[in-house]
Amino acid sequence: MTAVLGASDRAAVLRRRIRVVVAITIGWNVVEAVVALLAGRAASSAALIGFGLDSVVEVLSAAAIAWQFAAPDPEKREKVALRVIAVSFFGLAVYVSVDAVLSLLGVREVEHSPVGIAIAALSLVVMPFLSWFERRTGRELGSASAVADSKQTLICTYLSAALLVGLLLNALLGWAWADSVAALVIAVLAGREGVEAWRGDACCAAPVSALTGVREAEGCRDDCCAPARRTES
Repeated sequence: MTAVLGASDRAAVLRRRIRVVVAITIGWNVVEAVVALLAGRAASSAALIGFGLDSVVEVLSAAAIAWQFAAPDPEKREKVALRVIAVSFFGLAVYVSVDAVLSLLGVREVEHSPVGIAIAALSLVVMPFLSWFERRTGRELGSASAVADSKQTLICTYLSAALLVGLLLNALLGWAWADSVAALVIAVLAGREGVEAWRGDACCAAPVSALTGVREAEGCRDDCCAPARRTES
């Protein structure tokens, strides 16, 4: 009985941690989205605009997780949260793809963006830590939606790298097409993660009831979430 109560207390701590990291993620991405979208519009940069929209998607994704874990029983809201994350990914992929193709066709001329370079570099520092913390917590809790959201945050890191490379190539070598290529990389990654979130492949999630020792967790298809072992009281 003591072991079960201890596991329940641990689950409560993990849920609070997820709420905290989600709040930080939302705050950061609101700032990131505003800066990137304004800079992208000023420079006609498909990659920067895509990055800004990804930050908006990240806000929606994190908000879905916040909504899920605001409930007494987060498991009941997990499927809806995953669907919101997936649809957000798909919307981002479609928009960025169209915008990148228009830029490649010469419909708009890409300009240099020092502000974009700065926000991309800063994101490379902040986002990996947020992703790691939420993913680690989500795995221990056995939450597929939290792990999916952490992957969305990790994608923001990849996008930051792609964006930074594209902007630097344009600024240093005048390769305007590099911006569009970076945007297409963003779109492909977003589409892939959208499919995984929709199918629930982000994590083989063990129910909270298993983590608290009420019943055994079923075996996972992969090593994403290691099944919790039942502790005898």
